[in-house]
Amino acid sequence: MGAGGERDGSSVPDDVWEQFLRDSVDGVPDAPKEPSARARSATGRPREQPANPRAHTPPPRRRGKGWYVAGFLVAVALLVVAFDPWHMIGTSGDGAPAGPPLAQESERPTEAPPVEPALRPTIGEPFRGSPAARWANGAVGITVPAARATGWMSEAQVAQALRRSRDFLVASSLDPAVWRGERPTRATALLNPHQRDVQDYLKASFEAPSAENDPLLLFSRFDPARARVAGDVVKTRGRISYGPGERGALQVTTDVTYVYPVTRGTAGGDEIARTIVRREIVLNWDDPSKIITEPGTVSLVSYKTHMTNGGCDDHTGYFAPEFDSDRPAEGATEDRTVDPYDRARPMDELTGAADGGCGTASRT
Repeated sequence: MGAGGERDGSSVPDDVWEQFLRDSVDGVPDAPKEPSARARSATGRPREQPANPRAHTPPPRRRGKGWYVAGFLVAVALLVVAFDPWHMIGTSGDGAPAGPPLAQESERPTEAPPVEPALRPTIGEPFRGSPAARWANGAVGITVPAARATGWMSEAQVAQALRRSRDFLVASSLDPAVWRGERPTRATALLNPHQRDVQDYLKASFEAPSAENDPLLLFSRFDPARARVAGDVVKTRGRISYGPGERGALQVTTDVTYVYPVTRGTAGGDEIARTIVRREIVLNWDDPSKIITEPGTVSLVSYKTHMTNGGCDDHTGYFAPEFDSDRPAEGATEDRTVDPYDRARPMDELTGAADGGCGTASRT
């Protein structure tokens, strides 16, 4: 598979793909059913745990003969291997850990990532002290599986659908214009316009955001007056899977965690906070002989979101991250604690435990 998520040598050009879908629709003008999204949900959004960085002072250099220095370095290397097998201690100047990046996620992990040293992030290293430091940048962190013929689609058509499913994730969660608070027009253009309940949700969520109609369920937006993404890198980790859906559809399930390093908006400053968002979105590429659809668009089946440091019951249509200097000296007192990097927990468990309030993130 190529880096862009297509099978090498088997992708279908956009014009051929769209003509195929258009011909399919034209052949069945009385498609009997309009699709609808069966479920959508938000969860309680934990506050960011106040950072408690430890002072990190390098040991003083010791002078001596060459053999002593070599022996000392060997001993240090052995200690690093023993106590830091995940290569989380050392970092380079751009914030990347000294060890190699993590391999792509091909299935649900069995445990949360190990706890790393509590180091405060900086403008130069916004992911410092976070497991996301070893995650991939942007769309590269979203694993796209190899294609095989499924439902009404051939292998080549499935490969194209998987690529376009990732395009939707990029347009909704990784588009810098959307981060800056603009409407996600590229993402919404990919959604089936015949899904009336979804179109109603989209209209309401941007005109009058509320707990029920919250654009943050699908889109990552910050109010530029309050916060902005620091730099142009958002870390991601997650995967796409697929199988047969109802009425012969190709059903695509996406489960991705996004880590946004943010600074204050118009107020400026160099303090870094992180907003962490995990979304599970299920999409149907419907058979146009059975479902009313438009060429090149996808139907939403369900969408669930879990947010950390994105705001506490603050339904403005924008993430509202908190910064350490804004918090009182006493930490949060909520009982519910969540590790936002724990991708071993299924989303149903996270959303089922939500009570609409705010919990405490064990780390950010």
